[in-house]
Amino acid sequence: MSDQTFFIETWGCQMNDLDTQRLSGNLKLRGWTRVDDESEASLILLNTCSIRDKAEQKVFSRLGELRELKSRNDVRIGVAGCVAQQEGDRILKRAPWVDFVMGPGNVGHLDEVLEGKRVATDFPEDRRYDYLTMDRPSATKAQVTIIEGCNKNCTFCIVPTTRGREVSRPFDDVVAEVRAAIDSGRVEIELLGQTVNAYRCPITGRDFGALLSAVAEVPGVLRLRFMTSHPAEVNDSMIAAMRDHRNISRYLHLPVQSGSSRVLRRMKRLYSREKYLEVMARIREAIPEIHFSTDIIVGFPGETEEDFQETISLIEEVGYGSLFAFKYSPRPGTPSLKIGEPVDDAIASDRLTRIFEAHERIKRERLDSYRGKVLPVLYDGPSRNDPSMMTGRTDDNWVVNFSGDPAIPLGSLIGVRIDHAQHHTLRGEAVT
Repeated sequence: MSDQTFFIETWGCQMNDLDTQRLSGNLKLRGWTRVDDESEASLILLNTCSIRDKAEQKVFSRLGELRELKSRNDVRIGVAGCVAQQEGDRILKRAPWVDFVMGPGNVGHLDEVLEGKRVATDFPEDRRYDYLTMDRPSATKAQVTIIEGCNKNCTFCIVPTTRGREVSRPFDDVVAEVRAAIDSGRVEIELLGQTVNAYRCPITGRDFGALLSAVAEVPGVLRLRFMTSHPAEVNDSMIAAMRDHRNISRYLHLPVQSGSSRVLRRMKRLYSREKYLEVMARIREAIPEIHFSTDIIVGFPGETEEDFQETISLIEEVGYGSLFAFKYSPRPGTPSLKIGEPVDDAIASDRLTRIFEAHERIKRERLDSYRGKVLPVLYDGPSRNDPSMMTGRTDDNWVVNFSGDPAIPLGSLIGVRIDHAQHHTLRGEAVT
């Protein structure tokens, strides 16, 4: 086994995926080799997520599996990500075979950690965001962080604790990274942030809409996407940028969490049901073809059947193409722990099932509406489930598996005639 081989296991959101790209790129720049088998690594990194229930138990269970490997090999083990930030030195006390713990704010300070800093859970002013060393796994897409942290303090959310307060990157730095990504052959850009549309340039004050426009106008950007937006941060500048630039994806993930204004107040979401619907209407008026997706939490403390029915009616009123729903899971140190007990698990499970049942018809109608149409699809490569098929995404973010000439270059925009819809995807044949 080489002295400089590393293995990274990544859990959670796109921000964690991007942190892994940064960590991997940093190590490769310094002569390390990434391996796919943990038993061949001299450094093992667990890049963890704390959003879901029992996240820390899952981490300690995984560390237990790695303990035997540690006893056999001369290997260093590090815990990174949000559970590392949340648990800090408690990880070292419960799992003393772990060599270091590093929170998301220290991804750019990996060198100092490897040199002997066992606990790095502060939020340095210098985030050291070196995009030129990024180890991007996709040949066609580049993810670009524009803002880290969150100031919203929703009562159920641990992100402000694990990711810290909002820190926006300078406007020109973001555009420079986009240009570098395009120069490297990528054609799709995805801007990322916990609350991506809260972006404000720390130097000029330019907002998210201004940044969207600037990135969309970089030559070679065929498609521009972004995640995750907060309804309270949607403004006219953002809507106008999306309307005026056809290469900005006609897909918007706008988490509502609940359709009940009473529950939204308890969640401290900073908008009511009426305000959320008003925002959706403004966007849809400007961009009629928009595909909305959302996140929903069921079983929040105090949620009544009436509250839940308001969520069902909101799903039907908006007509989300895609929907992600979860049972409420208490997170350590969050204010919702003091609001009251969660809804009984059996009731919450039943509500979750009813959410998916209510959404299924809406999703099916949306997917079926594409039959017979020719859609521009950004070609990503062979389908994972059927390598004989090609795959890519539409402008509004649906996955399309299609037959065509595999010699077409990756990153091409291809016209695909949609023959039929599957459960979550479309299927068709390339025509151009």
